[in-house]
Order: sequence, then C-alpha cells, then structure tokens
Amino acid sequence: MQKANIEGKVWRFGKDIDTDLIIAARYLNTSVPEELAKHVMEDADPDFVKKMSRGDVIVAGENFGCGSSREHAPIALKAAGVAAVIAPTFARIFYRNAFNMGLPIFELQESAEISEGDMISVDMNAGTITNKTTNKTYNFIPIPPFMQELIDAGGLMEFAQKEIKGN
Repeated sequence: MQKANIEGKVWRFGKDIDTDLIIAARYLNTSVPEELAKHVMEDADPDFVKKMSRGDVIVAGENFGCGSSREHAPIALKAAGVAAVIAPTFARIFYRNAFNMGLPIFELQESAEISEGDMISVDMNAGTITNKTTNKTYNFIPIPPFMQELIDAGGLMEFAQKEIKGN
C-alpha cells in the first residue's frame, strides 16, 4: 500500500540544478548516506541542511538533476530528509536514480507558482499537490505503477528483497 501523503515546507531552487549542486564531487569519496546528507545542496545554498527539516520538499525549475549519472544525488537528498522533489522536468538518469533510491519526485509544470516557505501536501493516491499557503491544488504527471512500487518499498534494493522473500 502506497504512502498517501507527503507534507512539508518548500525550499526553492532554480532551473538546471545539476548533480554537482545537489552533492559536490569533493564529497564523493564516500557513499555513506549520513555523510552525504551533511553536504546536500551545499554549493547552491551553504546553509540548506541547517535550515531545512526532515520532511521538507524541494521545488525547482526544469531539468533538475542534470549532469552526471551518479546515484549519490538522490541518496544525499533522501538521507538529508528531503521528502520529495517537485519540478517541471527532471534529467532522465536522475529520474530513474531517484526512484531506484526511493526518493519521490513529481513532475509539475506549474511548480513556479509555489514559493519558498509555502506549506504543501502531496496526495500520491489522488495525484495532487496542494499548496496549503495559497489553497491552490495542482495535478501532477502520474507516476507509473511500477515506479510507485519502488517508492513504496524504499527503493530498488528494498523492492528486490521483498520480492525474493515473497512479501
């Protein structure tokens, strides 16, 4: 059964946020999620990790996650407590890596209408994002069922373990 809702405060970033801005190459000497989390978005906003709270949401411009194909980017975001990323478009490799790592991402063309500091709610079952600050609701591009299963399981590895165990 999928998680029905994500609720959190919005942190805004612009377009073309590449994987080096999400987690800088200088930190790629580890793949330990807790270590990566300490530096997530550091080059885009040096105080991001100090300001954000677990469960907050990143809303960005188009082409989020462009750049290299490293899995470290969604791992770092998830480990830092980012509940989801919303953008009009995502780089294809980041899109797949996010689902493989269990990080929910949502394509929303109207993401520019959501401001930093707004409180939003994502209803994955209904396919809606509600800006609780402005009381406006948006429909996001549906997540394919198999991709939703990956999110529900916590990522590809967790999904595979459940399948092997027959759960």
